[in-house]
Amino acid sequence: MAKKVIVKSKKTKRIAESNGNSATNIKKKQKNFTFIDLFAGIGGIRLAFENAGAGTTRCVFSSEWDEKAQETYEANFGEKPEGDITKINAEDIPDHDILTAGFPCQPFSIAGVSKNNALGNAHGFEHATQGTLFFDVARIIDKKRPKAFLLENVKNLKGHDKGKTFKVILQTLVEELGYTVYAKVLDARTMVPQHRERIYIVGFREPTYFEFPELPDLKPKFKTILEKNVPEKYTLTNNLWNYLQNYAAKHKAKGNGFGYGIADMNGVSRTLSARYYKDGSEVLIAQDNKNPRRLTPRECARLMGYPDDFKIVCSDTRAYKQFGNSVVVPVVQQIAAKILDCLKNPEKDIYQISNYKLFEKIDNS
Repeated sequence: MAKKVIVKSKKTKRIAESNGNSATNIKKKQKNFTFIDLFAGIGGIRLAFENAGAGTTRCVFSSEWDEKAQETYEANFGEKPEGDITKINAEDIPDHDILTAGFPCQPFSIAGVSKNNALGNAHGFEHATQGTLFFDVARIIDKKRPKAFLLENVKNLKGHDKGKTFKVILQTLVEELGYTVYAKVLDARTMVPQHRERIYIVGFREPTYFEFPELPDLKPKFKTILEKNVPEKYTLTNNLWNYLQNYAAKHKAKGNGFGYGIADMNGVSRTLSARYYKDGSEVLIAQDNKNPRRLTPRECARLMGYPDDFKIVCSDTRAYKQFGNSVVVPVVQQIAAKILDCLKNPEKDIYQISNYKLFEKIDNS
């Protein structure tokens, strides 16, 4: 007799049937997977999935609106991403197994979801998320029905707009679109010498048991990313260095922690942000008998886990923004490997999710 594996949410009940006693009922395992790269930036998520797949994954579509990021992406992957995702019809996107997206954090109207759920409307997410870029992620998932997805965002997504934003995202993915969803905040500091917390949301079309990876502790040291013979232009001017010191002193007197950060050569740095081009204050490098210096673009690339053969084809200012907005490649690669393992072995651990409420699976760490 076939066993039922049930995944429940408040509004949705999805059932998958399997028979563990007969090997003939197990489908042939899929070996190769296609994926799309939305809000692609300079391709960090793509690089991670290609590395994790080791020749078994292929990107079939990418989208990025920033023209300079498109240039960097094309220089490294040989293709220029499509532009504004809001102007691209889901029907024009190739079918794919995995959707990936590092979408921006924006507020929603939570009333829209509750009202349309109450009315029994099939697509309440269209009302609650309209006008946000997450809507475009949801409409593509709804139309293309990928086997899995990976979404990445800042840690503060969970608390954004008093938690309403994250609640709408979960309701959309679970109750409206019917996916099994997992989310967790991971810190990259064990893989690269940078304290960088990001939330990762993984979803599966079919009931699937998934565990986020335990990131290996490589004990990274900041000094290992540094270049030799760095040009003088990266050293802070006297005016800028005096400003940063005065700014830090003023806020320290007020009891605030704002100020510049001198990196610990044997430890990890603060989070690299997209504003690094302004003054480099969050990650500075001490120098003998001179002012501190900011990171070079190549050092930023290393801090994000990019290989040295990754091409940097734009100005320093643009490069700082691009790497500050990017993902830490080896962290995403670890997650990608777990997702691919689940898709390659769909019968693995399937019984562990029996009678499992989706909203209880969201890691609150």
